[in-house]
Amino acid sequence: MLTSLHIENIAVIEKAGIDLGAGLNVLTGETGAGKSMVIDAINAALGERISREVVRTGSSEAMITAVFSDISERIRKNLEELGYPVDEDGALLVRRTISADGKGNCRINGQPATLSVLRTIGRMLVNIHGQHENQILLSPERHVDYLEGLGGLLPLRGEYAQAYDRLCDIRRQLEQTRMDEGMKARRVDMLRYQINEIEAANLRPGEQEELKNQREIYRNAEKIAVSLNCAREALSGGEDGVGAISALSRAVDNLVDAGRYVEELGELGRRAESLLYEIEECAEELRDYASHLDFEPGDLERIEDRLDIIHRLTTKYGGTEQEVLAFLEQAMQELDGIEMSDIRAGQLEKELEAAEKQAYELAGRLSDARKRAAKEFEKKVGEQLAFLDMPGVRFGVSFEPAELGAGGIDRVEFLISPNQGEAPRPLARIASGGELSRIMLALKSVMADADDIDTLVFDEIDTGISGYAAHKVGIKLRETSKNRQIICVTHLAQIAAQAHHHFLIEKSVRQGRTYTDVTVLDNAGREHELARIIGGAVSPVNLEAAREMLSKVEG
Repeated sequence: MLTSLHIENIAVIEKAGIDLGAGLNVLTGETGAGKSMVIDAINAALGERISREVVRTGSSEAMITAVFSDISERIRKNLEELGYPVDEDGALLVRRTISADGKGNCRINGQPATLSVLRTIGRMLVNIHGQHENQILLSPERHVDYLEGLGGLLPLRGEYAQAYDRLCDIRRQLEQTRMDEGMKARRVDMLRYQINEIEAANLRPGEQEELKNQREIYRNAEKIAVSLNCAREALSGGEDGVGAISALSRAVDNLVDAGRYVEELGELGRRAESLLYEIEECAEELRDYASHLDFEPGDLERIEDRLDIIHRLTTKYGGTEQEVLAFLEQAMQELDGIEMSDIRAGQLEKELEAAEKQAYELAGRLSDARKRAAKEFEKKVGEQLAFLDMPGVRFGVSFEPAELGAGGIDRVEFLISPNQGEAPRPLARIASGGELSRIMLALKSVMADADDIDTLVFDEIDTGISGYAAHKVGIKLRETSKNRQIICVTHLAQIAAQAHHHFLIEKSVRQGRTYTDVTVLDNAGREHELARIIGGAVSPVNLEAAREMLSKVEG
């Protein structure tokens, strides 16, 4: 459950710390005091969207810190799989900052986290119900989710979803194999032309670069030959026979002679002799290179033609020889697929038949399970509505057949008959705001044991209700909170009186700035606040009514 919430610089809340407890936690206060800001802060701590406009004027960033404890074993395992295990004391600390420029960051037990991960974890820990969820209740396509949640049908729904996805995939493949015959023939002709053109070229990776280097040599062959000849003469000598090799040879002979008498000169002679061998090898390589420099007049033309072919192919099919060859492989695979499409289509038709059979079988099982769950659901919701001062309302679940789709073969919708003798009609058409609030509370109460989310948040559950109905809603909230934590914003004394923990949200102006403060009320404070809610003014009569209201709270 959520044990602690710390808020800084959220709208009118400069700084507030709220220590929440087990059972029913109620937030009350004047309209505009900032009660909704507390709910917004909880939403933000759970990773939900929040505007940067919430950052308090004059502040660079807002921060929300939430501490959770007594986390269920299933959620512990999920947190560990996500890489965010709870602390040794079983606590989980979530912190989120929102800067005025729209940036921000999230941390879970001190570790950085993405907003998506925080949202995933937040939805495991807290279920927030507000006016938005009332609107979801008006969307028939979402009604089946309630049935599946209560009936524990999510594994079966997942199994069906996999089967349906496979069916759709096979259908897509089959459509691709059944392309128009004229289109298929045109595509085959194009692929064969491309394949033949590339194969005829007999490309080799790296060939283009090699040819460009060779072309550069052939274009400058005369200059290269002159330079080689000069270098060869400098080493080996020209017509006079005088060159570096002969001069160095004489130097070596003389150093060897001198080395007989001076040891250092002998070493110098050996070094000069090593240089002589190296230069002789250079001269030999020059002769070899010069002998290969000759080429036929047509060689350059053949190189240019080959480069033109490679350039044309790389322009059409890829920037390099490797990319052209990769295109060739892909084209051959596509051609093979088209030519084998009739065989493949036959295989896919058999697979499609089997996939359809499996999908319909699972859809049927899912439909039967939903209908069994609907009977129990109708009964339990009816009991809850009767308790919530709606005894004449009949709640039902309508099933209409639908074409096989992502949701199965059912079209599910909740129906209500607000008065005895009237036929049930779609909930979305006739439910008032007060009825929606109580129906949602009834649904939450019925589903309370179907999940292990420890904290429920109700924002303005009292919309459209008053009097005895409000009293029954308060009792139901307190009753539901026996096994979990409930946080509730309310404007009604009948609901606030049922709280285990009562928080007063107050707004004040200090030194020209607006501030919101959160105070935990003791018994006297609760009497005072309930008296204000009852009559607007804290009169003796209202105080007495508040004391009586608190004295009648059970449990």
